[in-house]
Amino acid sequence: MFETEPEASTKSERTRIRIRDAAIASFIEHGYADTTMRAIAEAAEVSVGNAYYYFPSKTHLVQELYVRVQREHTALARPLLDGVPGLVDRLRIVFETGLVAVSPYQRVAPGFMTAMIPPDSPLNPLADESGPAREMTLTLFQEAVTGAQHRLPDEIAALMPQALFVAYLALVLRWTYDDSAGQRSTQRLLDAGLRLFALALPFVRVPGVRKTTRELLTLVGEVRS
Repeated sequence: MFETEPEASTKSERTRIRIRDAAIASFIEHGYADTTMRAIAEAAEVSVGNAYYYFPSKTHLVQELYVRVQREHTALARPLLDGVPGLVDRLRIVFETGLVAVSPYQRVAPGFMTAMIPPDSPLNPLADESGPAREMTLTLFQEAVTGAQHRLPDEIAALMPQALFVAYLALVLRWTYDDSAGQRSTQRLLDAGLRLFALALPFVRVPGVRKTTRELLTLVGEVRS
């Protein structure tokens, strides 16, 4: 189902993958705070020094987790986007498959969120360190926008992925602490947001609304700065 990585061709690559996979398994089982480099090294059957050689810190391994989740998100979303013309429907696909991709981590997600929230944290999805995974998410939102039948003004379409990424982070934050059955509260939030978006969409080309929309999207996109 998911996109696969190229097969490791060297012993060094295989060792790196073994360490990474051991870390991700530990993150799922024990959470962020209770996962240590020593435990990762033991699970991967390498020395602690060797683990640090490949990954200088636990932060680097979390970034590997981010990339893996986003690969899975992309692999889930792209086949479903194929042949879907409506912009709102395409955005729903990206948001919902994103939640599916993170679902294995919900039990430990609050611990990750605590480490991610500080603006200066290298684990923050808006941090420079999170760039590779973030760019994959932005690309997916860009594909959802540009592949839609409803054509947005060019300057609005260009700003939309950054704003959608911020909205996606807000949705994941709600999902992280959603203890309702089947995370229904998160689904209701998504449904309401998409309904509002659908109502606003026809007015985006109106000159006054277009200018205000452009300014709003710019401000949302500047969350990273």
